[in-house]
Amino acid sequence: MKSIVLASSNQGKLREFAQILAAFDFEVIPQSQLNVPDVPETGLSFVENALIKARNAAQHTSLPAMSDDSGIEVDALQGAPGIYSARFAGEKASDADNNKLLLEKLKDIPDEQRTARYHCVIVYMHHANDPMPLICQGTWEGRILHEPRGEHGFGYDPFFYVPTHQCASAELPPEVKNQLSHRGQALRILQTTLQSSFSS
Repeated sequence: MKSIVLASSNQGKLREFAQILAAFDFEVIPQSQLNVPDVPETGLSFVENALIKARNAAQHTSLPAMSDDSGIEVDALQGAPGIYSARFAGEKASDADNNKLLLEKLKDIPDEQRTARYHCVIVYMHHANDPMPLICQGTWEGRILHEPRGEHGFGYDPFFYVPTHQCASAELPPEVKNQLSHRGQALRILQTTLQSSFSS
């Protein structure tokens, strides 16, 4: 199997990456296993933050590195929380803290104006000085519910309504979510690109 270090300590993301990429002969090693320190996400976009994290992991391990930067964009909040999704309620915020703040900000917003979408950008770098990193992205449309639903997923999933399946993201079985989600879309593009580059 080909080893790739994942520049993330988010357990939910690690599970999804491992599930999706295992089928394509890629072994995903979390950066924590290789003692890679976290790096400040100082970018102003998903792409910038993903590049910062992937380059940091590659520099510390000398392995190919992959990073995801993702979040939720709510139209009624002018795109917030966006790149600050994981720390919407503060640097040490939990998923519950972030969801509570999101609901507070949307408390007077009617259903038809609670449209939102998940964005995911995945960066793959062959090495720390890679002049042409692979950048893949996916988007998943939905809206924000008033109450949590479901036991699966993480982050904003209990409040993210998926119109095509008439349920919350957290109500979807993991294999179904991986087919639909922003991260699943971006990973499949990455997997196709990597397979063609390794086989050429």
